[in-house]
Amino acid sequence: MSSFFEPLEFAFMRDALLVGGLVAAMCAVLSCFLILRGWSLMGDAISHAVLPGIVIAYIIGWPLAVGAFIAGLFCAVSTGFIQHNSRLKEDTVMGVVFTGLFAFGLVLFSRTPSEMHLDHILVGNILGISKSQFVQTLWMGAGVLAVTLVLRRDLLLICFDPGQARVLAMPARVLNYLLLSLLSLAIVVSLQTVGIILVIAMLVTPGSIAHLWTDRFDRMIGIAVVAAVLSTLAGIFVSYHIDGSPGACIVLVQALVFLASLLFAPKHGIFKRSAAEADGHLPSSQESGVSGH
Repeated sequence: MSSFFEPLEFAFMRDALLVGGLVAAMCAVLSCFLILRGWSLMGDAISHAVLPGIVIAYIIGWPLAVGAFIAGLFCAVSTGFIQHNSRLKEDTVMGVVFTGLFAFGLVLFSRTPSEMHLDHILVGNILGISKSQFVQTLWMGAGVLAVTLVLRRDLLLICFDPGQARVLAMPARVLNYLLLSLLSLAIVVSLQTVGIILVIAMLVTPGSIAHLWTDRFDRMIGIAVVAAVLSTLAGIFVSYHIDGSPGACIVLVQALVFLASLLFAPKHGIFKRSAAEADGHLPSSQESGVSGH
């Protein structure tokens, strides 16, 4: 057992565990909103669209995080604009926008001499995080997490019942763009840990796990955070012992937790639903919805 905790002897591993846990909690909270809003593809789109922003920021000498955030926000806003001004559905528009921006980023990267490693951008490099990146990630991650938690009731309403939000004269459009901004910032913060490709799993899997366990939103957030943080810590430990990619190990552990929840979750697991069907007590769609309490 002592050999399993051997990574704690190294400062870079302790930093990775701290940053990984914070990023996991931040992504887990946002994932609950994405699941309810049906924005899983939006996270995928923004995560890929930040690549050209990173390269352009490198070329002009700006902080890479600023370029990534601007590119991610541009992707989200342009997707909404095209959807509202064409007959195309949202998922179709997102597919076109994010693949186009990602391809543009790859072309820019291939034509720009630099010391950046593309694999670090794509799959993260949490074990090689610098001191400045460590501090930046902690502050940005804590900020995104705090804002999301403070405004969770308002954000929940625009995700779950936008019509009611309009009746209550809430600034629905402002909150909508705020959620997109928080999502873009979360992706920027997560780049160092799991990279562009794997961040979508961090933004979707925890909420999916929690949605199988409960119908109450606050409880859903708690379950998502616990599942994400424990999976991240376990993934980092596993990556150390098998000499594997930390980001990939984190996502793989989360996928295994999701699979176990899909089968055994006491609320909406497959075995639970099978038993309910056998007893003739299968819950109705209304009863299986998410409550804001």
